[in-house]
Amino acid sequence: MDEAAAIEVGERSRSRIKAKELEQFLSEHRGERHIVVLQDFPDPDAISSAFAHQLISAPFDIAVDIVYERRISHPQNIALVRLLDLDLIRYSEAFDLSKYDGAVFIDNQGTTTGLLDPLAKANVPPLMIIDHHERQERLQGEFTDIRRIGATATIYTEYIQEGLLTLDRSHPDHVKCATALMHGIRSETNDLIRAKEDEFLAAAFLSHFYDPALLSEILRQQRSSRVMDVIRKALENRTVISNVSVSGIGYLRAEDRDAIPQGADFLLTEENVHTAIVFGIIIDGSREVLNGSMRTLKLTVDPDEFLKETFGKDERGIFFGGGRQHAGGFEIPIGFLSGSSEEEFTRVKWQVYDQQVRHKIFSKIGAERSSYVHGAAGHTPRGGVLDDGYAE
Repeated sequence: MDEAAAIEVGERSRSRIKAKELEQFLSEHRGERHIVVLQDFPDPDAISSAFAHQLISAPFDIAVDIVYERRISHPQNIALVRLLDLDLIRYSEAFDLSKYDGAVFIDNQGTTTGLLDPLAKANVPPLMIIDHHERQERLQGEFTDIRRIGATATIYTEYIQEGLLTLDRSHPDHVKCATALMHGIRSETNDLIRAKEDEFLAAAFLSHFYDPALLSEILRQQRSSRVMDVIRKALENRTVISNVSVSGIGYLRAEDRDAIPQGADFLLTEENVHTAIVFGIIIDGSREVLNGSMRTLKLTVDPDEFLKETFGKDERGIFFGGGRQHAGGFEIPIGFLSGSSEEEFTRVKWQVYDQQVRHKIFSKIGAERSSYVHGAAGHTPRGGVLDDGYAE
């Protein structure tokens, strides 16, 4: 048996073992009530995997509520929830968490949700962690399945293939689940362009059950004028040095947050750019956070490592950023500088953060400060030959 075949057998064996462990775990927690915790801004991978988890838990008489804290803002994500009639709950301070026997973290490891402290205060223990991002080591659960794989939806599809749920084409919820999982896989792998064997096998299995017309309707959602404005700003304000494009787009409403990764996706299409980072300050009531997205085509650039090393940790030891292969993100609280409607203050505040983020990013890749400090509005300085494999 060659090495590739051995790896494939090993992965299949791991999937089978994990599925059996999950079945045993659910059996031991029969009759309980669990909260599935999604990231603050749920994406298709998280939403579809949570729905699959809800269906898988039902035969064990485990009631499952799917909860997130901030908002669902991307048009396709809104369409996914509405067209599939999924029941997701937005957390508020009045929400009673004490009714849950445990928490299940899906497509996150506690670093991208604001629910950790409320859950701890309500004495709700973390029971499960299922994720495809790099291991964060923040949470410990009774059952953990964290893999370097294309999507969390792939993991849940494998659970289904191993018999934890028998899909029936005549069952509406099963069709919805298969459709959602297919969307989750394709969204995490850039329409399967970055997919590996696990994703193709999962998609082949789901193709027998999903609704292509329903998925097409989800994908047909158009970009809003606000998103187009953000993409325009990202293009105008970009600085490109040795194939890395960085752009700050200023202040943004919380409901337009998903425009930031779309801006990064767009900048990545520029000729001779292999890595794009777009960032802005998100305003959500009195709360302000510096939020950014990273996209890369370069195999030697690890977004998780790059963002962790660039932005570091907070006082609790929690990284401000992280990611997976080809993509990542970061979020840094503004703190006591949040707020103020005074125009000059907000202008200066953005100028400081804009320059600081650019400085951290370009310093990480070895650029001289003089080569980027004035770069903006479409300037593409090429000074400073970069090491660490960032230049082509």
